Amino acid sequence: MNGVIVIDKPADYTSFDVIAVVRKLTGQRRTGHTGTLDPNATGVLPVLLGSATKAQDLIPNHDKEYVADFRLGLSTDTLDIWGKVLSEEKTDVSREEIESALPAFRGEITQIPPMYSAVKQNGQRLYDLARKGVEVERKGRQVTVYRLELTGFDRASQSGRLFVSCSKGTYVRTLIDDLGRALGTCAVMTALRRTAACGFTLDDCVTLEQLREMRDKGETEALLRPVDRLFSDYPQLSVSDAQAKRFCNGGSLDLSRTSLRDAVPAEGAQYRVYHREHGFLGLGKVSDGELKIGKLFPKA
Repeated sequence: MNGVIVIDKPADYTSFDVIAVVRKLTGQRRTGHTGTLDPNATGVLPVLLGSATKAQDLIPNHDKEYVADFRLGLSTDTLDIWGKVLSEEKTDVSREEIESALPAFRGEITQIPPMYSAVKQNGQRLYDLARKGVEVERKGRQVTVYRLELTGFDRASQSGRLFVSCSKGTYVRTLIDDLGRALGTCAVMTALRRTAACGFTLDDCVTLEQLREMRDKGETEALLRPVDRLFSDYPQLSVSDAQAKRFCNGGSLDLSRTSLRDAVPAEGAQYRVYHREHGFLGLGKVSDGELKIGKLFPKA
């Protein structure tokens, strides 16, 4: 079984818990995912099966979208509602004040990774240090926030909801914590749902229970999304029978003999390579006038 099953991750499951359940239900030992979600978060978790696991380090689009709930006037050690409360204060921030603060967090920004995160420093995970009560200085990291919108706010409870579209490595908890500081108070994330990741959305998702039901019906493969969906950012190139055979056997293709003959593809440009009968063959990379193999994705 080769492809992607997109799971709507339930709360209280780690990403590895989900992988274990999918592995058991599909009988596929070779599994992986495209980016972890915290146990309390829900939403889009693409699970790679079989030869699709070869895509794990090659996916060009790691951008993600989230819906995040927050509360002002509260701080915790984990920057979310599930951590140890460090401080609490009464606030009366208006929606207009929040709207005025948001532009500073759009575009390319610098974030300090939270202590409760999987970031490694000197060979140790930050969350391992945090659990021992150790806090270390962390370096800022550049991330990009493409969209940041306040989609709801209740002044009485000082609680609201944000829509966030961002690059890989963005911590929404940190974004909310920094927003609280910008408003002259503190803030924590109270819920997080990932609505899009690696080109997949909630519309592509199934729950673990739905996967279990399809397994019982013998229809698991109907849930598989093709691996080439992960590479939709790359242009498509169709090849002939002879070229497909050569490509799959490890040979490079002369660009002048492909449909790219009249184009001037940039050195290093990548293409999704297809054959009319066999479908998606793999990725090819332009080098010295040839299309060389990037990665093959056999169907069996």
